[in-house]
Amino acid sequence: MISFNDTFKERDLGVTWDVDLYGELLKIGGGKERMTAYFTKVGWPEKAPKDEAERKAFIAGLHKQKTELFMVLIKKKLLPLRPGVAKLVDQALTNGVKIAVCSTSNEKAVSAIVSCLLGQERAEKINIFAGDVVPKKKPDPAIYNLAAETLGVDPSKCVVVEDIAIGLAAAKAAGMTCIVTKSGYTTDEDFVNADAVFDCIGDPPEESVFCNEEREWPFRPLEVVIGESTQGQVGLTWQVIAISLRSESSG
Repeated sequence: MISFNDTFKERDLGVTWDVDLYGELLKIGGGKERMTAYFTKVGWPEKAPKDEAERKAFIAGLHKQKTELFMVLIKKKLLPLRPGVAKLVDQALTNGVKIAVCSTSNEKAVSAIVSCLLGQERAEKINIFAGDVVPKKKPDPAIYNLAAETLGVDPSKCVVVEDIAIGLAAAKAAGMTCIVTKSGYTTDEDFVNADAVFDCIGDPPEESVFCNEEREWPFRPLEVVIGESTQGQVGLTWQVIAISLRSESSG
């Protein structure tokens, strides 16, 4: 949200997104798609072109600028990882679990998050599927289907850690287990189809989700209370973890 608003301000568009509005806009996968839907609904800025093709170029330019501003925030480490992400990644890598980041966000922004916030050593072991690598974005399952196909794994043995309803829908449509860790923007979203729901991944000793090589497949997260922020824990033994890293959406 910060980078979108900074872009709107630098372009003098007279547009500002607040937290509640941005939470609604996150239901739309992809930053370019998000801006297009918003302007189509409320009206295009005076500085926006009238021609449809030119408007697509206008949106692309805004999104490129927004991504550049977002990457500055990431490189300065002004937007930290969500609690528990680095821990879960380390546990997964130690136990030989493949990790993929599957995002509707721009590939450069996602790569910056992974390399800058997780470090280059971890980044080299993480597969990234992002941006326009698929024709349809979440809630379409294309991004998760691509990840499973590319990595050569059975979707039923993949677990996705998501933070938003459209991501949950995409993961389930791909036939994957999905654990939701809520974000400030998605607290009130409907996660009834999730296999488990927590407020966050968490760091020890208050971790909610961890990777455990001692449990044999198929360990079922349904052993915990579903749809609640529980004190229980979910052990992950699947072949692939696809995880949401962001504190602020990087779309």
